[in-house]
Order: sequence, then C-alpha cells, then structure tokens
Amino acid sequence: MPLLAQPGTVQPPVQIPGVGFATARFVEANGTIWPLTSPTSGWFTLSEGVSGLGAAPYELAKDDHPRGGSRLRSSRPNDKTIVWPMHVFGKDHLQFVARWRALAEAFTRTLRIGAGWLEITRPDGSRRRIACYYEDGFEGQGRQGTGVASDSVILSLYCEDPYWIDPVPVTGYRAYSVGVPFLNPFPTVSSGQVLGATTLTNPGGVEAWPTWVVTGPASLVTFTNEDTGESFAFNPDATAIGHGDLLAGEKVTITTNPPRVTFQDGSNWIGGLDWPGAVLWALPPGESAITFQLDGAGPGSRVDLSYNARYETA
Repeated sequence: MPLLAQPGTVQPPVQIPGVGFATARFVEANGTIWPLTSPTSGWFTLSEGVSGLGAAPYELAKDDHPRGGSRLRSSRPNDKTIVWPMHVFGKDHLQFVARWRALAEAFTRTLRIGAGWLEITRPDGSRRRIACYYEDGFEGQGRQGTGVASDSVILSLYCEDPYWIDPVPVTGYRAYSVGVPFLNPFPTVSSGQVLGATTLTNPGGVEAWPTWVVTGPASLVTFTNEDTGESFAFNPDATAIGHGDLLAGEKVTITTNPPRVTFQDGSNWIGGLDWPGAVLWALPPGESAITFQLDGAGPGSRVDLSYNARYETA
C-alpha cells in the first residue's frame, strides 16, 4: 500500500512514476473530463504511490516436465488494478467539501453509467488510455488536521482489460470503382467480386480488434487473414435474418470484440455470420496479409475498417 505524505507536506506532482513527465485526466462515460495533474483544479495526483501503469499481469498454465521444471502451455492476461493517490484541497472547508464530493461522485459513477477512461498524455502529445471502474479508496486519511480544508485518497481502479489503447483509431477503407487501378493500402478496385489483397499494419504491442462497416450493394462479404487462415463471412440473406442482399447505401457494422453484428437500424444481425466456422480474428502486432471478398458489389459498395492500437504500458 503506497504511503501518503503527512498533512502540510503534500507537494504537487513533478513526475508520474513509470511514465515520466506527463499529464493525466479521467474521462467519464458521459464525456465529462476531470484533470488529475493540475493543482489549479483543486486536486492533483501525488508524486509517489502511483502503480499499475506497467505491463499486464498474466496467468500461466504450465505442465510438469519429466526431467524437471515445467513447460509453458498457455498464457492469459488478467484484469488489473491501478492505484492512484490524490490530494484534494480548498481555500476553506466548504470549497474543499464541494471539490471532495464532486470528485468522489465522478469516480463512483462508473459503477452506474459505465467505465471511465484514465488517460495519460506525454509531452509529444501522444495519448494512451485504459477503461476503469472505481473499486475503493475514496476515504480520508483520518488524521488530525485532515478533512478540514484538505485530505488525501488512495484510489483503486479496476480494469477489466489490462491493456492501454491509443484513443485515435487507425482507419481505412476499400471501395468499388470501375476502372480504377489498385492502390496501397486501401485501394479502390474495378472488380465486383474480389476486393483483392491488402497488408494491414497494427502499430501496437498486442493484438487489436477491428470493427468493419460494410456498405451495400453486397450479397456476401468474406474477411480472411491469409497469415493465419482464419476467416469469417457475413450473409445478409441468412435464414436467421432473411433480409436479402444489402441494397445500395445499407450498412452493417461487424464488431470483433465482443462479437456483434448490427444493421443500420440497430437490429441484431449476428445470425448472418457463418457459424460455427466463423473466426472474428484480431490483428496481431506488425503486418498482416488480408483478403476481402465482396460478392454482389456495385457502385457504392464499400468496406470500412477501424481499430485502436493496444499496448502493454501507459
């Protein structure tokens, strides 16, 4: 458990441990932003005690080896907890209490309206964020002199996904266009059937889960990762849907994590995937050879891609 400085000796942060000179903020699910490293807000992150900004914890499955030791069979990332100590103050008791209450409600509200984002911004402007829920720790220190015009907390923030993401998504598309040559990496093509092969690059340190938006006309769309052989196909005329071919301008969104297929009116079209063989694959770090096939394509047909790069650390 990190220790807090005694009342009267608390200093504004100079450096966030493990991150360096940076700024931090908390973004609620409703978009409200709470700066965490600016004393002008009436609170700031303490310069010691921050933890959980490093690599994800892993659970290892091992098998005993007959000649001694063991062999790694598989690994799985676990959830993690970020510890974030803060100091809250005011020019008088009423201002302090107002700030204390507002900040406490901002973090605990994650349990009612959804996860918030803890976001770290480096001096070059790059950002990484992680989704988190309030777990515990918004309590005063209970020492003489605290709770009048200032007090400190040690927040514990629960993270379902232990990885950090770049909030700026990587995007691209392929579209149908008569008589236009292939370009790289997201070409327009003249074929009404096969949109061809493309190399997609994931700049992150771990796998990324793409979201695809298919715009009609189309009768069947197939996504294949040529490096792994994994693929999935979507049929808008599958028995579970029975819509028929996508008409010009109609859109379907396919989310790979969690698996979700949504028509433009919000209808659940998950039954249009080619279960049980469908594998909604992720993009591993680095380059991947991908093939798109769009049957029934015509003017206006398009496949859009977006994903957020994911990283082990802040």
